[in-house]
Amino acid sequence: MPLTEQQLRQIYPLAGQRAATFLPALNTAMANWEIDHPKRIAAFLAQVGHESGQLRYVKELGNDQYLARYDTGSLALRLGNTPQADGDGQLYCGRGLIQVTGRNNYQACSRALFGDERLLAQPQMLEQPRWACESAAWFWHSRGLNALADQGEFNRITRHINGGLNGLSERLELWARAREVLC
Repeated sequence: MPLTEQQLRQIYPLAGQRAATFLPALNTAMANWEIDHPKRIAAFLAQVGHESGQLRYVKELGNDQYLARYDTGSLALRLGNTPQADGDGQLYCGRGLIQVTGRNNYQACSRALFGDERLLAQPQMLEQPRWACESAAWFWHSRGLNALADQGEFNRITRHINGGLNGLSERLELWARAREVLC
């Protein structure tokens, strides 16, 4: 079920011209990763909408000091970044429409999308519309979120993406709008 630009603009009123820019890549990525019926698409778009600010951001917001939290310590280790303060936190910050974060996630995403590790050398590729969408759909699929969307388990989906319920009210608002437009 391909989305139309009009539907995407209704779901993401703040997207503006970015709706037309991202639409082909979104439709392709959703088809590639079995996000292929209204319940799945609505839940996916709600989460992507929150994580990307309705397609406005494909790179995590934050200065070097903020991103340094991914560079050393236990969080860095969990993400697969090196334990030294060498810039891994900035290099492998959140990118794409679901904000793939950390060396381990970049590596897994790269293997899934390309069959190699090119994203480790070129993480900025996830800022391009095609790969921003593909990485988000890969992340969704790799965490089994289609099954949760089929069951209407929206809060569980949010926890898988965010680690908690950060931004839940906006996510729920986007989900309601997406269901209204698509269902």
